[in-house]
Amino acid sequence: MVNRNHCPEPQTAALRRRLFLAQAGMLGAWAATPAQAQFRVEVNDLGAAQLPIAVAAFSVRGVSVPNDVAAIVRADLDRSGLFRLVDPGQAPVMGLAPPDFAAWRKRGADFVVVGHMEVSANGRLAIEARLWDVVRGGVEPLATVKKSPWLDGRETARQFSEIRLAAHEIADDFYAKLIGERGVFATRIAFVNKQGPNFALVVADSDGDNQQIALRSAQPIISPAWSPDGQALAFVSYHVEGRPIIYTHEVYRAGAQPRAVASFRGSNSAPAWTRSGPRQIIAALSLDGGSQIYAIDPRGGSEPRRLTQSGSIDTEPYCAPGRPIIYFVSDRRGRSPQIYRMDFEGKAVELVTRAGNYNISPAISPDGKWMAYISLVGSAYRLHLMDLSTGESRPLTDTTADESPSFAPNGKLILYETRLRGREVLMTSTLDGRIRRELAVRGEDIREPDWGPYQTT
Repeated sequence: MVNRNHCPEPQTAALRRRLFLAQAGMLGAWAATPAQAQFRVEVNDLGAAQLPIAVAAFSVRGVSVPNDVAAIVRADLDRSGLFRLVDPGQAPVMGLAPPDFAAWRKRGADFVVVGHMEVSANGRLAIEARLWDVVRGGVEPLATVKKSPWLDGRETARQFSEIRLAAHEIADDFYAKLIGERGVFATRIAFVNKQGPNFALVVADSDGDNQQIALRSAQPIISPAWSPDGQALAFVSYHVEGRPIIYTHEVYRAGAQPRAVASFRGSNSAPAWTRSGPRQIIAALSLDGGSQIYAIDPRGGSEPRRLTQSGSIDTEPYCAPGRPIIYFVSDRRGRSPQIYRMDFEGKAVELVTRAGNYNISPAISPDGKWMAYISLVGSAYRLHLMDLSTGESRPLTDTTADESPSFAPNGKLILYETRLRGREVLMTSTLDGRIRRELAVRGEDIREPDWGPYQTT
């Protein structure tokens, strides 16, 4: 946890003002004192404001660690798009001592992260990381984080997982300290990994590493969707009867098995969890011939409730966070699919996308302000972002085969699938599209990602 004793509130407020003023193009106002004059928010060639930060190699004593904690912290901060990483170069491993502020300023850093790892008296791995304000200097760090992940060489997988989690939590704490909002690096993502004819439903860290297989199948697995508490996944699989059935799976409960919640005649597809009111799964079913939107009790025991009554194809529902609104895709105005929204009773249907002839796959940000979706531009399927208050939209990518957008739980990044180098990969993008990063996910074709929420338990 952050040591609040080393971080008086006025200093925290000053850091937030620095970032705000930089993003507003007001850097000239920070020339009143030598310390303030040293502060830089770099603007890269894409125009994105970034805080210059260095993450030095952590010192290690008496233990062989299977993860490079500093490298994980470094990659997390870089992926956020809010930091410019300063290369530590050949800087010596410093441990927890105050850094040489003048040397780091010369390198162009305004902040530096240092750390130390060793085996504690109880046999656990003790990790301590400190965030130093290079501009202000001083004898106390801006923030200190201590973690004690489990350590036992007999269970390498658990050791690997816990040390990676500790690294992500360190990045989250320092992100929160400098940006003033919660980080997302310690959250989880789900996706489908297709290798040859086989499919796997995978849960992984937010950077795509530390993969855990929830289900393997020789039949397609599609459309994974996290429950609002982050404990279960809904998904579609053909693995039992060779036809699409919707399942839920409590991925963190030992011994849990997937449970069918929609195996009606015809197609059962595109599950989405409600994010307000009673817990339901909204899905596209073809009970009456054509694809329509239904509400399903994930516990079973009741008939699905039909929400749309069109003669068209209605599919891909997405429930808005905190509001009884469902976004969905329909071709009800012709052959062109567009995005609509309605209430939980299937009423007050409204067209959302008015530009473009092909718009699909809506995802709504946690604060309800933005909609990410895929739009066909010429022959290219590109990730777009719409301001829901104005209806204005813009493309975020220059790729041609984007799919399956999903917001990070703090709403600051979008996870999506695209095609690069002849295969499907996962990418993240900032909301302005300026900082995009490919996740280093192991696998042949990685598809249909969904970013999990902050876990409630």
